[in-house]
This record gives sequence, C-alpha cells and structure tokens, in this order.
Amino acid sequence: MQTSGQPQTELPRVLNASHATSIVVGIIIGSGIFLVPREMMAAVGSSGMVYLVWIVGGLLSLFGAMTYAEVAALRPKYGGEYAFLRDAYGDLTGFLYMWTWITIAKPASIATIAAGLARVLATFPIFYFFEHRAFGPLLWSQVFAIAMTWLITGLNILGTRKSGNVQLALTWLKILLIVVIACFCFGAAGDRGTWHNFATEFTRARGGFSGFMIALIAALWAYDGWSDVTQMAGEVQQPQRSLPLALIGGVAIVGSLYMLTNAAIQYVMPAAAIAAADRPAADALRLIAGNWGAGLVSIGMAVSICATFVGSSLSGARVPFAAAHDGLFFRQLAHVHPRFQTPSTALILQAVLSTLLLLAIGRFQALFSLAIFAEWFFYALTASTVFVFRRREPNVIRPYSVWGYPVLPLLFIAAAIVLLVFSFADQPRNSIIGTLIILMGIPLHYAFQRRARGQLPRF
Repeated sequence: MQTSGQPQTELPRVLNASHATSIVVGIIIGSGIFLVPREMMAAVGSSGMVYLVWIVGGLLSLFGAMTYAEVAALRPKYGGEYAFLRDAYGDLTGFLYMWTWITIAKPASIATIAAGLARVLATFPIFYFFEHRAFGPLLWSQVFAIAMTWLITGLNILGTRKSGNVQLALTWLKILLIVVIACFCFGAAGDRGTWHNFATEFTRARGGFSGFMIALIAALWAYDGWSDVTQMAGEVQQPQRSLPLALIGGVAIVGSLYMLTNAAIQYVMPAAAIAAADRPAADALRLIAGNWGAGLVSIGMAVSICATFVGSSLSGARVPFAAAHDGLFFRQLAHVHPRFQTPSTALILQAVLSTLLLLAIGRFQALFSLAIFAEWFFYALTASTVFVFRRREPNVIRPYSVWGYPVLPLLFIAAAIVLLVFSFADQPRNSIIGTLIILMGIPLHYAFQRRARGQLPRF
C-alpha cells in the first residue's frame, strides 16, 4: 500500500467489461466504414468479392483478437503489446515497440483522426470558414483539430473512469446512428433501392490478386484498432474475463455493423456508382433523402470519429507510461496525477507530438503511411508471443485459451507476413523508411541503459 507523501506510481483498475468493449468498438469504427466501400469496389469489382474481403478481414482480425486475448488475460499489464513483447523477447524489443508507437504510430493516428473530424464538419455550411486562414499559414481546420486534441487530452487527464463513460456513451450513439442509417436505406429507398444491385459489377476494377490485396488492406484498416484496449489492461477490472470478452465481442460487433452498412449502401447504389463515389454512405442517403440525408451520415461520421478520438488518446499514452514505469524511458512519463490518478505527463507528451504533426500541414498523412508497415510487423511479433508463453509456462492456468491453437494464431501471423511482403513490394520506399525508424530505436535503447547505470547524465 502506498504511504502518505509518496508519489503514486500505479493506475487504478476503474474500467469494467462494458468500458473495455466500448473502447474496442469505439476505436475501430471511425470513418472507415463510410469511405472504404469505394476503395474495395474499385479494387475487386463485385458485391460478392467485396463481401468475401469483409469476411476475410473480419476473420483475420478475430483470429488476432483471440490470440491477443489469451496473452492479455494472462498478463494484464500497462502498455499491452509493449508489455507482452518485453516479457517474451526482452527489454530491447519492448523499447522498439514503444519507440515506434510514440514517434510515428500514435501521434500520426491522433493527428489523422483530428484532421478527419475537421474535414467532416467542414461539409456543414456553419463551418465554411474551416478552409480559411486563421493565423499566418494556419487554417481554421488545423486550429480546430489542435483544440480538439487538447480538449480530449484534458478529458482523459480528468479521470479514466470519466473518459470510459464518455467512450461508452459515444459508442452506443455511434452504433445507434449506424443502424438508423442502414435501416433508412432499406426502408425508405423505395424505387431507388433494389436487390439487383448486388448482381452488378464494376468492369474497370483492378481485379486479380493485387486487387484483392488492396481491398483487404482497406478492410483491415477499417478493422484496425482492436488491439488498443490491451494497453489499458492494467486498468481493467477482472481483466481475465473482461479483456477476452472485449476483444472477441468487440470485433464481432464491428464485423456485423460493417456487413450491415455495406449491404445498405449496395441496396441503394450499383457497383459502378459505389466505385465512383467519394463518400458512398453519404451519396446513398443523398439519393434517398437529399442533402439532409447526406447530413445525417456526416453527423454519424462526426460522432463515430469523436468516439475513436477519445479511445485512441486514452489508450495511446499507456505505452510510454509503461516503459517509463519499467525504467526503460524518461522517468517523468511514469508520473501519475495525484488527484485524477491518470498518466497526465504521458498524455500531455502525446498531445504535444500530435499537435506538431497537425502544424506540419498534412505531412502527418505521409508519416501515418510509414507506420502501417511497422504496425503489421509488431502485430505479427506480438501474436507470436502466445507460442513463447505456452512453451515457457506450460503449467500456468490460463484464464482464456485461444480456440484452434496453434492454427488460428499461425493464420494471423501468416496473413500479417503476407501483408508486410505486399506492402514492401507495393511501397518499398515507405516500408524501408518505416524499418529504419524502428532500427533507430536500438542505439537510443542502449543510451537509456547506459544512463540508468550512471554512465550518461540524467535529463
């Protein structure tokens, strides 16, 4: 027990299974479902192939979630993947994950979310000024995105339970709006809706293996984010039960909503129209109900992105906090706010880095593309820890054991490797740069080790 006058170094377990599930669902469903049907149709060209891609992407994500669930239930620690990799492969591997996460992956993700919210709101006439200059070269959309980044950071500093409740409410509202939009497409389409659209094709689709892989990458991007809840594992109540439920149940809920939404869009629009639409869901509602229908989709997108924003910011700061807590990074980042019991310093650093990217006027999007290669590398490596812990600790009672072991974890790892190879072949420059960014963490790790031994000055 912590004595009076000592600084607090632990985070309380204040999130229940509902909070954890809402983090999974809330982070996964951002703007992707409203946008990626176009990318997928342009890549594969038919409704049947689009559904096949959604199913394959959903199953791969589910296999990954099931694999993570076993490890997370056994090791419900701060930092999630960072902690699993450190326990399995040592300090260097955990540090490299944290380094990649804090330098490119999470700040670029938050900047993308913030800018995406600004773009969605800019479609409403009341926000016409977003594309006008505010101060010097800064646009009002950038000012708004930066302000939202700090507003949500402030919310997450004020209390993890408070943020969890906001996340839960936004996620339920998001699900409700998606169901309403889908039901509206089916129920109010009239003559504009027909099941014959499912038999139409887009003849100019890329097709073949490359087309399938492009569509699969788009689907996996839409499913991405399910692993973030593991970073909150040290703050989840009854983690042995709650984490598997959140991971597996959350991915299943998202997959169902994605299939429903895609069917609703396809019911209103033929394949060629979907492939040509900038915003398929909004265009489908516009055909049925005019501009107010498209506005409903924009509201749904804004709410959806807000839920992603809260969850992504909340979970992201736990990785540098965990590394600092373990003595692998700046010790100041392990600071716990004495009143709110949150990793306030790590949250502030995350917001500062995201703000710097937003000030770069869009360059964070290129940085985010670099993170994709690194992200899938660490997905595969983290999933492989299930084999390490099974071999190292064969007699430990596991609260949850992944069904289909070792086949399902191997399928997920194999899929991640295929995506890495395809990504390297398709974008070799970004893949090489992403790899170099990871490797840059090696000398930094050893510098921190020397610093810890007193061979370098503390800073």
